Amino acid sequence: MDFEFRDIATMIDHALLNPTLTMAELEAGCQLAVDHGVASVCIMPYYLKRCSDLLEGTPVKPSTTIGFPHGNSTIQTKQSAAVQALEDGCQELDMVVNISQVLSGNWAYVRQDIQTIVEVSHAAGRKVKVIFENCYLQDQHKRMLCQICNELRADWVKTSTGFGTGGAILEDLKLMVENTADHVQVKAAGGIGDLKTLLQTRALGVTRIGTSRTQELLRECRRHLESAAG
Repeated sequence: MDFEFRDIATMIDHALLNPTLTMAELEAGCQLAVDHGVASVCIMPYYLKRCSDLLEGTPVKPSTTIGFPHGNSTIQTKQSAAVQALEDGCQELDMVVNISQVLSGNWAYVRQDIQTIVEVSHAAGRKVKVIFENCYLQDQHKRMLCQICNELRADWVKTSTGFGTGGAILEDLKLMVENTADHVQVKAAGGIGDLKTLLQTRALGVTRIGTSRTQELLRECRRHLESAAG
């Protein structure tokens, strides 16, 4: 066996982003993340401060989204949201690129959009994941975004919001791993709901996944490890 339970748990950003989640469900989701020792909770911005309080003193990081899910907020609005998130205790910010500007080939705008959030976050000692929403892009767009993220020293590039027309696919993950520098990690999101798929992404070099199916996935992981142990 080439992994332990903790290896899998610490790859997971537990997603609490469905707009219909109640406060009780958000609270329970934060507790589930602590109980399982995942990497982070990615929660709706309005509940981030409470999430940060609940996770205080644990290894689980509070995270949230910027420009979610379409990426079409102004740069100034994204910057303001990032500043507020940092004040609320966010340690990792998942920002969505401006998909319209990517498809328009306005790379100067795209660069400024990403750079603004990276600079604000890094100045506070926090990290940034840049969401491409690959389901709407061609491979040349994905490669160019990787190059920009390399140059701006983003911490992760990420496949998807989970709210587009498609999620992470292995071909995209391979492309992203191949086109990112050593200082940029890769996160898969959307459709990573079982251990087999997670292990496939891990084998490619992916270091994080986003999922709302954390409990089911980690139950499967425990069963797999117990079966392998005899």
